[in-house]
Parts: sequence; structure tokens; C-alpha cells
Amino acid sequence: MHPDPIRLLVHGASGRMGQAILRLLRDDARFAVAAVAARTPLAAGEAACLAPDALGDAPDFDLAIDFSLPEPFEAVLRLCRERRVPLVSGTTGISAAQQAALDTAALDIPVLWAPNFSLGVAVLEAVSRRVAAALPDWDCDIVEAHHTRKRDAPSGTALLLGAAVETGRGRGPAYASLRAGDIVGEHTVQFASTGERLELVHRATSRDIFAFGAIQAAARLAEQPPGRYGFAALMFPGLD
Repeated sequence: MHPDPIRLLVHGASGRMGQAILRLLRDDARFAVAAVAARTPLAAGEAACLAPDALGDAPDFDLAIDFSLPEPFEAVLRLCRERRVPLVSGTTGISAAQQAALDTAALDIPVLWAPNFSLGVAVLEAVSRRVAAALPDWDCDIVEAHHTRKRDAPSGTALLLGAAVETGRGRGPAYASLRAGDIVGEHTVQFASTGERLELVHRATSRDIFAFGAIQAAARLAEQPPGRYGFAALMFPGLD
């Protein structure tokens, strides 16, 4: 068992996800925040507050949770590998080279990168793969909706679900994206044939679900040996 509490470095702490994680951690006795890294100074209580370019000054920590940007992501991955501690990351927009760096780091430490930390989406991913395998000749479309500030389309979550569909039936789906208002996130995986249609739907109404999922993943990853882990497989190992 990992010593309790698990000492955390929260990287990207001034962002919306970082703030949600810090808020939820206040009531979680499994963890203690050892340090935060933020672009703007934060009142971090007893935790050290670090600038992104000063990660090397971080006190000892057992695991890092990262929701930052592609540029500072490399620094926290490098630090975790140097200190031999696990990394949970939800930073979006990382490159193929950065994905390869995650694979390399996984030789030494447990790493988990995911575009979505919703427990419901993790289940939807597994179910979509099974349905695609059962209905390989049906049309499949993924329709996703987000707030107007979201730039990438299709969303990372839509692409995650699309990869599950492709694994299940050997070819990917079509995508449709909507950006409107303050929609947190909605994803529909639709399978259609002549005379019938099957729809799998997930709707997020609070960003706290992603922070909660990342924290649950951190608790599990802290107990794992080095390797590259997927969120759905880590949280629901028997679902596949």
C-alpha cells in the first residue's frame, strides 16, 4: 500500500481544471498537496507555489496531476521521470512526439494521459467498442457539442470514442461538431440501419466530474508499476 496521504504536485493549478482539483482535494484525506505550479501566483496554504519554469525546486512529492498546456507539459513529464513518480495528465493538444515521450517515460514510471476523465465517458468508450463489433455494417456517427470557447473539433473525447468504434469494427465513424453557449460537453455515438437507430449518449453538466475522475485515477495509479495506462482500463478493468 502507498503511504497515506499521497503527496501531490498539481501542475497547471491556476486553470479551471486545476482549481477544481484543488477544491475537491480539500475534503479528500487520501491526499496532501505538496506543491502547485501555476502561471499566476496562488495562495496555496502550506503547499509550495512554483512558477512553471521552476519545477526543479518542487519539494518531494509522490505523484503529479497535470492539466496545463502542451509547452509546460514536457517539463512536468521530465520531472516525474527524473524523480520516478507517477503522472496523471489531461493536457490536451499534445503532439505525436509528446505522446511518444509518454511511451518512453512509461518504461520507468506509471503514466496516464487521457482527453476525458469522466467515469461515464470511460464506460461509453467500452460500450461503443462492443456495439461497433456487434453491428459492423451499420452507419456510425459521433455528434459532439461544447461551449463556444472550445477550439478543437472534433473534440478529443469524440476522437477517443471514434477510436473505440474503429477498434470494434475496423473503420472509424463520421463526426459532427457543434459549438454553442456554455455547453460543458455532450457526446452521442449513433448507430443506424434501415428502420432502426441506436444512440449512446453522455451529457456532462459540471466540470467537477473531470476533476473527480482525475483524482480517482491518481489514487489508483499510485499503486501501479511502470507502464502506460488508459483511464477506462484503469478504472474499470473488467469492462472490456
